[in-house]
Amino acid sequence: MTNMLSLLGFTLVMAVGQLLFKKVGLDLRGVPLETGVTRVLANPALYAALALYGAATLLWIWLLSRVPLSRAYPYMALGVVLVPLASMLVFGERVRPGFWLGIALIVAGIVVTQIGTAPNQP
Repeated sequence: MTNMLSLLGFTLVMAVGQLLFKKVGLDLRGVPLETGVTRVLANPALYAALALYGAATLLWIWLLSRVPLSRAYPYMALGVVLVPLASMLVFGERVRPGFWLGIALIVAGIVVTQIGTAPNQP
């Protein structure tokens, strides 16, 4: 159970990092390339996103020392579900109807790959 919660936490941290990267990108709208680099480097959201990615990388390494990659990696796909859903709420983005079918397939795939897998299998 602890490993599963850690995997979910990892996915959540990565998703928040993606939302912060999107915020940095939105702050660049209409900005010329010459000043865009300076604006990106001055944006605190960039450093927050990079810090989250660094922390998530360390968590991922720790998780892989305890969970088989074949069991851990499907949780990466959960980010494909979380990020667009969060972007709808945070940024008002719209998703196409086919997205909902894709979400269902991803969630079903995660459930199928996790059924019958020993929780702490090396």
